[in-house]
Amino acid sequence: MNPKATIHPNVTLGRNVSLGDHVVIGEPPRGATPGQLPTVIGDDAVIRSHTIIYAGNRIGRGFQTGHQVTIRENNTIGDDVSVGTGTVLEHHLDIQDGVRIHSQAFVPEMTVLRRGCWIGPRVCITNARYPLSPNVKNELAGADVGEGAKVGANATLLPGVKIGRNALVGAGSVVTKDVPEEAVVVGNPARTINSVAKLPYRS
Repeated sequence: MNPKATIHPNVTLGRNVSLGDHVVIGEPPRGATPGQLPTVIGDDAVIRSHTIIYAGNRIGRGFQTGHQVTIRENNTIGDDVSVGTGTVLEHHLDIQDGVRIHSQAFVPEMTVLRRGCWIGPRVCITNARYPLSPNVKNELAGADVGEGAKVGANATLLPGVKIGRNALVGAGSVVTKDVPEEAVVVGNPARTINSVAKLPYRS
């Protein structure tokens, strides 16, 4: 165990977990006391320096982070998930097995990232249609990114959009409506220009 890491009460670490300097595991969220929420991280995790993982997370085996990652409370994260440097994951997320989230992405609460999807660098997912409206907290809706879908660098996904299975969102696109399975979309607003099956190579 790294003596420079901070491990709060009620944290369970699997076998062969590597913690970098100044990592914090089990940070209590606002309104919770230390150890109130159980935190579980599976075998063979590599959690690099200055990463903070709040309490209440259940994380599978083979988890990896870059440096300076923030993961808020009460998420379910599957096996073999990778989170890049500087990324922020908010709370109440469903991140399934084999998801890859690149550096400096932002994933807000109520988002679903399905098995094997790929989130590029600096992708911004949003979840509030009308920020600061009186009922905003009850109307949050993150994106639902389908199995095997890929979201290119600097893309923005608006609240509640569904990205279909194996779809491809081009870099810099702004997705304002649902994307069909296997579709290739680009632009602002994003529009369908092709299907994955017709690309020169399968993405």
